[in-house]
Amino acid sequence: MLDIVISNYPGKVLIPEKVKSEVCLKGREETPIIDKMIKGKKIKKLKVKNKRQIKKLMEDFSIDSGEAEVLVLALHERANMVATDDRNAIRACKILNLDFVTAVAFLIRSYEKGLIERDDILLKLQKLQSIGRYSRAIIENAKKQIKGDV
Repeated sequence: MLDIVISNYPGKVLIPEKVKSEVCLKGREETPIIDKMIKGKKIKKLKVKNKRQIKKLMEDFSIDSGEAEVLVLALHERANMVATDDRNAIRACKILNLDFVTAVAFLIRSYEKGLIERDDILLKLQKLQSIGRYSRAIIENAKKQIKGDV
């Protein structure tokens, strides 16, 4: 999905070095995809230098350093949107007046744009629920949105 979403996103896609190192671990299926997108300049990897601001956001919002780096980067680069599934990072986005999007929202938008088939999105929603990131209610609501589009 990442390649589909990024290929169809008109803006710049940025990733802090910390997040890149957290998500691109050996053996993970998304690692070669992200590495290829960075090399192909579809994703720009940036170093976030303001350690004091990172620490403050970590403390203020009870988030990890990766999420804090994303927020600092978004603020400094005046990002249009932050992609996150972290509850506390979402809360921080609301307080900091940063637009955000979740994986579920990406899936629904991709379906609405005709980039993914209904059966594929239903499988991906099930996978999101199984890895524990989303409550059953959120997944069921997303399924209703998809199925209601008949």
